[in-house]
Amino acid sequence: MTARYLYWMVVLSTAAILAVTMGIRNSLGLFVSPMNTSTGLGIVTISFVLAVGQFVWGAAQPIFGALADRAGSLKAIALGGVLLALGLAVTPFMHSGIGLILFLGIVSSAGAGAGSFSVLMGAAAQRLPPERRAFASGFINAGGSAGQFFFAPLSHVLITSIGWIGAMWTLAAAALATIPLALPLRDRKSSHAAVHAGDMSLSEQTLIAFRDRSYWCLHAGFFTCGFHIAFLVTHLPGEVDLCGLPSSVSAMSLAIIGLANIAGSLGTGWLAQRYRMKMLLVLIYGMRAAAIVCYLMLPKTALTFYVFATVLGVSWLATVPPTAGLVGKLFGVRYLATLFGLTLLSHQIGGFFGAWLGGIAFARSGDYGWMWYADIALSSAAALVNLPIREVAPKSVAAAA
Repeated sequence: MTARYLYWMVVLSTAAILAVTMGIRNSLGLFVSPMNTSTGLGIVTISFVLAVGQFVWGAAQPIFGALADRAGSLKAIALGGVLLALGLAVTPFMHSGIGLILFLGIVSSAGAGAGSFSVLMGAAAQRLPPERRAFASGFINAGGSAGQFFFAPLSHVLITSIGWIGAMWTLAAAALATIPLALPLRDRKSSHAAVHAGDMSLSEQTLIAFRDRSYWCLHAGFFTCGFHIAFLVTHLPGEVDLCGLPSSVSAMSLAIIGLANIAGSLGTGWLAQRYRMKMLLVLIYGMRAAAIVCYLMLPKTALTFYVFATVLGVSWLATVPPTAGLVGKLFGVRYLATLFGLTLLSHQIGGFFGAWLGGIAFARSGDYGWMWYADIALSSAAALVNLPIREVAPKSVAAAA
């Protein structure tokens, strides 16, 4: 097989896996209202369940990243596919908060984490030459956005036609598709995996990363990213309902976000080969703050939500390629699945608070006003915290090479 064929086989398989896992995860906000009606547990309890899921998804990634680094990506992804399907399939039988936390919040979220960014981008980076990794990261990221574009309207149609239980079981069946999609990643051998790693152990490399200020700046920015995304995927349907608009506007808005982020992810992956990645992160976080300010000032119509979703979508997961790229630049790709997985843990700690506090804000004040203000402040801070990151310009690296 030619190098070009191998390149696209790896990139397409990882992008397809992320399309399934991210598409399912980012559609769960559409289940909040029907689950609340069915179980009677209340918006705060169900928001907390999804908040736990946000945290577990992040916590699982360095764990499965380490498993992938040691045992191979195929085993990690296959185990994750089984867990994701199991958690979704059992969720409809749970009528208590504890049961929902266990299967929807922990089991399914851990499974989704095994088939997400850290494992997939780590697997791709170890199999691809350095000059092609940035675009590959953008392409893989676009796969997650394509999944959201597909699964959000599909979930809405399924919920309205066969009910939320049947819709959940359909998503569980779809989760099993990640296992055959991972077959191109069964070969653990790579001529690029040892770059910058030498004979260093995982624990030694992790300690070096934790002593690096730039690594912590990436964590801080990603915390805000998680807060922002989890708040929106969990509570955007509620915000649409508050504005007196039909649920179809929620599903369409989530789908638009996914579609727009395909362009954002591919564009960021392309730009990361030419410009400093930290400056791309500054721009992306600043764009989010400006988008929310504009949204709050505009009349709340369906068109406003669609335009807002388009602008957000361009920056939605566009933070992932430059963040993963910076981790690879700083520490090499041998343990990228683990080190990037740890930044995703910070991302999902933010996600926990974004999902949970959104439910609390709504229960106490009847709207999400304070959450929008917090989101503006955090996005602005994230733009600033990325400025001190040490990064050599791509042109300088090319000249040195």
